[in-house]
Amino acid sequence: MQVPEPALPSTPPPLRFSIEEGEVINEFLRDGPVAAHLLLSRGAAPRLIVAFPAGNSAVGLWLDVQAGAASDWSVDQLRPLAASDAAGRPLYGVEALVRVRGAVLAPRQAVLSSARVLRDFQTTGAIPAQVRCKPAVSATRIHWARDRVDGAPGYALTLEVEHGTLAAGTPPSLQPGADGMLHLRVRALCGETPLTPIPLAALLTEPGRGAERVRQSLAFLSYEEKLLAGSWRFNTYFGRDTLMSLAMLMPALTAHATEAALGAVLARLGPDGDVAHEEDIGECACLHPDAGHAPADPICDYKMVDDDFMLAPVVLAYLERCTPAEAAAFLARRSGAGHSFAELITRNLRLVLRRAAPFAQAPAIGRLIALKPGQVTGDWRDSHDGLGGGRYSYNVNAVLVPAALRAIAALAARGELGQEPDFGTAAAMAGQWETHAPPCFEVACGTAELRDRIAAYAGQLGVDAAPALASLAGGIQRSFALSLLGDGTPVPVMHSDFGFALLLQTPPAEMIERELTAIMRPFPAGLMTDVGLLVANAVAADPGLQPLFGPDRYHGAVVWSWQQALLAAGLARQRRRGDLPAATQAMLAAAERTLWAAIRRTREQGNSELWSWRYEAGQYQLQPFGPDCATADESNAAQLWSTVYLAVREPGEPM
Repeated sequence: MQVPEPALPSTPPPLRFSIEEGEVINEFLRDGPVAAHLLLSRGAAPRLIVAFPAGNSAVGLWLDVQAGAASDWSVDQLRPLAASDAAGRPLYGVEALVRVRGAVLAPRQAVLSSARVLRDFQTTGAIPAQVRCKPAVSATRIHWARDRVDGAPGYALTLEVEHGTLAAGTPPSLQPGADGMLHLRVRALCGETPLTPIPLAALLTEPGRGAERVRQSLAFLSYEEKLLAGSWRFNTYFGRDTLMSLAMLMPALTAHATEAALGAVLARLGPDGDVAHEEDIGECACLHPDAGHAPADPICDYKMVDDDFMLAPVVLAYLERCTPAEAAAFLARRSGAGHSFAELITRNLRLVLRRAAPFAQAPAIGRLIALKPGQVTGDWRDSHDGLGGGRYSYNVNAVLVPAALRAIAALAARGELGQEPDFGTAAAMAGQWETHAPPCFEVACGTAELRDRIAAYAGQLGVDAAPALASLAGGIQRSFALSLLGDGTPVPVMHSDFGFALLLQTPPAEMIERELTAIMRPFPAGLMTDVGLLVANAVAADPGLQPLFGPDRYHGAVVWSWQQALLAAGLARQRRRGDLPAATQAMLAAAERTLWAAIRRTREQGNSELWSWRYEAGQYQLQPFGPDCATADESNAAQLWSTVYLAVREPGEPM
């Protein structure tokens, strides 16, 4: 039964909040047609970026420090701004006063475009020729402005010196006044069509429940058109992020918000039922190399594999919360192309069955679900080295495929999608996958060998090996590999993806005990540290592979907030089972205590995408993940699937 929907206010109240992480200041504002995220990174290579959910657009300025140290920055007077371009077309953005102490700065490069273009510049230093623009410089002002490449309303960025001096030169320099202070009035504008916010009152069933900053982040990322994956780098639709967030957030979301998110996924479904991974919109779509594409039409990317198997379990979870009338109304809704939601969901379920059938008929590694041809990524570990070169992902094959098949069987039993002949095979197919897929990923290591590897790896990373060594018992140590190479060779990297199994499946007690024993050991024997659960540990891998999974890698020995939430939600789900032995239940409870102690220690950071660590004074110390890491990606300050703690509650906390 759905919770009664709150009334939608005609105009959402303004939303304003701040997040500071290490050397990065993040200021968020949503007010009327304006939604913007201002980011300032301090240090030796400062940046100023303003990102807009409208069109996934952004304007940014990279600066050089000519003298002094750009370490003392502050932002004041952030307010919404409306203006017009030279043709009289509306632009929306923000104005802020930025204060800098004791530094002479020089603009190195401004980039005004899609956020994707800014992300690529951050990584490669390259800019498409079409988006370059020269500044107009006056006595106190530097101004960049241009139309979108197709002539639509574009972007503007202005720096005006209110205290200090703009000294002529190539480039000009921004110099502090006699008191050592430089005050800059920053104006950033974008001409993309604003999105329609979902007000907080219509987003959560209990709008005042949970940490305020988490609620604010979720609100900033939630729109009628779609939920955004994260800001500043992913201010647009991502299918996996939407579905994984829904899988955990749904108990706290209103039906209105849930249907907006599911509707966004279904509207972007491919003709064969593929879930779209990401969309290129705004200027990113204009720059797309597809010559047959109409300028600025959104382009969906279907290269990922995991998201296709996430839709069925999430749809099932939502329908189970609905009354029959509510379920019928949802399934009868139509996308912009005129297809009913029931038709679109069925399209995806048929895809799942087609892809799962070969392995179910004759289980063999070569019949598992591989990454798509020509791709090196396919699941949530979607950095270049995230799967260690593997072609078959553990979490896709051992968990998501059988979970999707079980969901199809349950949906077929409900009868709301009509009678599809193939749906009757889903339960038997799920059994085949559950029985035969996980063993394909099993790896074993003798305790003596593992002890040697732990000692060597700990020395390499500069951490104390003693707690990890003390956690090992005798015998053969078994766990699941992160992935398999194309020839079936396991990539022996320990990982956190068993959390998917705990959330979506009913694993046997023996498997739960074995995997939790491995995962909950202190790093580098397991994944636990003082700053949280790591998502990878390459202690058993060859030395050549280990650097790809270090604490400076996007999917290496780092902590992802949502992966901790995934494990927490999975542990809670397994604890509700009535068929597990007392010893297994005790292990689940112990794992919960250890995990939640780590979550509490890092709660201030938990809203962000991920973080890393350094080892000092015998402890792991939290360190923000940013541009100085070997992987060029950086953490988003507001991440959709990091807001799931609004629904994933600590043991004993009332729902």
